[in-house]
Amino acid sequence: MSSGQGTKRTFKLNIGNEIPAIGFGTWKSEPQDAYNSVISALKAGYRHIDTAFNYGNEGDVGRAIKDSGVPRSEIFLTTKLWSTYHTRVAENLDLSLQRLGVDYLDLWLMHWPVAMNPNGNPPLFPLLEDGTRDLQRDRHFAATWRDMEALQGTGKVRAIGVANFDVHNLEVLRTQCTVVPAVNQVELHPYLQQPKLKQYCDAKGIHITAYSPIGNGSQDLLNEACLVDIAKKHSCDTGAVMLAWGLQAGHSVIPKSVKESRIKSNLEAANMSLSEEEMKSISTLDKGHRYCNPPWGVTVFHDE
Repeated sequence: MSSGQGTKRTFKLNIGNEIPAIGFGTWKSEPQDAYNSVISALKAGYRHIDTAFNYGNEGDVGRAIKDSGVPRSEIFLTTKLWSTYHTRVAENLDLSLQRLGVDYLDLWLMHWPVAMNPNGNPPLFPLLEDGTRDLQRDRHFAATWRDMEALQGTGKVRAIGVANFDVHNLEVLRTQCTVVPAVNQVELHPYLQQPKLKQYCDAKGIHITAYSPIGNGSQDLLNEACLVDIAKKHSCDTGAVMLAWGLQAGHSVIPKSVKESRIKSNLEAANMSLSEEEMKSISTLDKGHRYCNPPWGVTVFHDE
């Protein structure tokens, strides 16, 4: 259940910690943009900042947190284990902490249930000669998760979770590992509502955080007639409607923007309340359309 309003609205995780309902994403943000936008977000009132090792902006996010003047204790900080570090889990955590300039993470996620060659080329996205992903096929993500479990008691990370996991892969963790993920961060928006995954996560006490919560900026989605009509009623834009829909559906959202006006307006979605009729109208938009589905060379999303 969520509590509070505005920047104080949160969801409780299965370990007892609370995650802010609206966070600030930094995917595809260039270093200077990441620095400036995180500063703007923290000043606007955001208290959850989301980044990842492979984004290449952890150092800039860390500088922004330090320069913002907001105490570290007030910020919920998330980053992610990258796929070339599945056999070097502790090393990847330490590297992220060093880049961010912090002593601990509030949440650390396995970015993908796929391991890539730790000695491949290029280093972050290694490829074979034929241009396909250079995978580390003898490393199963369950083994990686067990290494992450071992680090939860070190004080370096308060909660661990996953990203881009479907029901099938979550079931693998449930049957082979000990710790239930606190969070599953997945692509989720009106065109990709994932009801089966949401039902599973609700039943198992796994909180869902939605990335690309407004559909990766898709103009088709932003211009959907029912969203436009709802936005007019609430005197806001369709992006805010989608964020409000996500919050009322029970998951947190991490919109990303480098525009200060958009950063502020996205935060206002926490105070919006959509009617039951409006929520039902948005539910009809589901197309199962995924914007982020890299060509891994192995099955990641088993329902597709």
